Amino acid sequence: MTDLPWLSLLVALPLVGAAVTAALPAALAKRFALGTSLLTLAVGIAAASQFVIGSSEQFQLTEQYSWIPQLGVSWALGVDGISLALILMALVLAPVCMVAAWDDVPGGRSESTYFALLLSLVPFMVGVFAATDVFLFYVFFEAMLIPVYFLIGMYGGERRQYAAVKFLLYSLAGGLIMLVAVIGLYVVGPGGTDGFMIERLTGLDIAQDTERWLFLGFFIAFAIKAPMWPLHTWLPDAAAESRPAVATLLVGVLDKVGTYGMIRFCLQLFPEASQWATPVVVVLALVSIVYGAILAIGQSDMMRLIAFTSVSHFGFIVLGIFAFTSTAHAGSNLYMINHGFSTAALFLVAGMLIARRGSRRIDAYGGWQRVTPALAGVFLVAGLSALSLPGLSTFVSEFLVITGTFQRYPAAGVVASLGLVLSALYVLLMYKRVMTGPAPTVVEGAVTRLEGPDTGGQDLPYVRADLDEGVTPAQIGPVRDLGLREKVVVAPLLAALLVIGFFPKPVLDVLDPAVQRTLQVVGVSDPAHDAPADTASTHGSDH
Repeated sequence: MTDLPWLSLLVALPLVGAAVTAALPAALAKRFALGTSLLTLAVGIAAASQFVIGSSEQFQLTEQYSWIPQLGVSWALGVDGISLALILMALVLAPVCMVAAWDDVPGGRSESTYFALLLSLVPFMVGVFAATDVFLFYVFFEAMLIPVYFLIGMYGGERRQYAAVKFLLYSLAGGLIMLVAVIGLYVVGPGGTDGFMIERLTGLDIAQDTERWLFLGFFIAFAIKAPMWPLHTWLPDAAAESRPAVATLLVGVLDKVGTYGMIRFCLQLFPEASQWATPVVVVLALVSIVYGAILAIGQSDMMRLIAFTSVSHFGFIVLGIFAFTSTAHAGSNLYMINHGFSTAALFLVAGMLIARRGSRRIDAYGGWQRVTPALAGVFLVAGLSALSLPGLSTFVSEFLVITGTFQRYPAAGVVASLGLVLSALYVLLMYKRVMTGPAPTVVEGAVTRLEGPDTGGQDLPYVRADLDEGVTPAQIGPVRDLGLREKVVVAPLLAALLVIGFFPKPVLDVLDPAVQRTLQVVGVSDPAHDAPADTASTHGSDH
């Protein structure tokens, strides 16, 4: 079983499935795309079962085939604990998003193309996390822009074309800068037919100035993708104008390429430059935490609010990466996984609300917990995960990041803690405005009948997406609560938040060897604890 090309299979299966999906009629295309995503998830789980925790090898499930030998490019794939966890998260979210998007395609637009584009994201998500050849990583990094651009530009909201072009321009600019750095890295590297392999580029003796320029080329591209302040402005537009399933995959998975790239390439290939840039990066991360949270508090658009919370959360992830302690680094890696499930729950539940009300504006709601108690409960749990409530998975990762940051940068830890307070404000204020208050009442002529499996065999009145923005919250209703399909969507997300929240050890055990290896390559160790003068020398070797 270990001889199977598991990772190549995970790339090829959804890629072929996407091509078939595009050629099928809509009703069959949706089912085929969902089936292919579930099959890919099953293959991914089988591949993960071959992974050996604690192996001395950096990458497992490795494959390497000569691709463009004249340029030193190989088709080389492999995973460590970090990339394996991110791939599994992506494979879980893909079918969840497809079920959530089942009836989400606007009228007059091709459902077959929509689901084919969603499925085509899967091979790029696998490839970008599994590539062990720097040039191959760059190919996946750029290729995944294509389906996202069309998913936003063809199926988004009123300003979809603006959001799609802005997303593309930012991403292409970052990719172009990184391409220059990739070429420069090959020039200073050992060259040869496999000159882009990560293991051959690790530990190079590069001139200081050259290393710092190369670091900046990679870091800027990843800061745009993450996104970090001040390169974040494409995200709120892209997330707000996307369909909820697209926004989930964009923010929950694809943006992790930025923070993953910082770990895999910036830290491993340019350790001296990473330490040189740390003071500036830490400041940028702190600004992202506070700035994103403050802007989230002031948003009137639900989808933009969730997007700005992610700017703040990515600030925590970057802070943990560059705090250079094992605790903070482990927290950052776990945060990438937890944020994927948390933001998926927020975006998809918000999409369920918008489908009923027909508005993204928070002030267009009010009193919905009285008529949709199950939906309100899920929305509350998703919101509490965003503010890192103890018992939910995000608490563990955020606590590790802040604790680890305090070990090396106490002042930065204090500022980061402010993000906890601000997150409580934007989450609880949004819930209060959307879910509490008097029960909404019926608007004459604004309610239609719903027929389908989600109704449990009944025809229930609910609000369509054809209401004017000016309709006040008191003019809504009655609306249906969660249907069967929607419960299938939220169940795995809530399960992940609760299970990892109460028992994070299995995930941390997978991540820890890669965390320790990364810090060893950078050449940093955890700060020594303060000790009495007469015992410091005796126990110094233990710290």
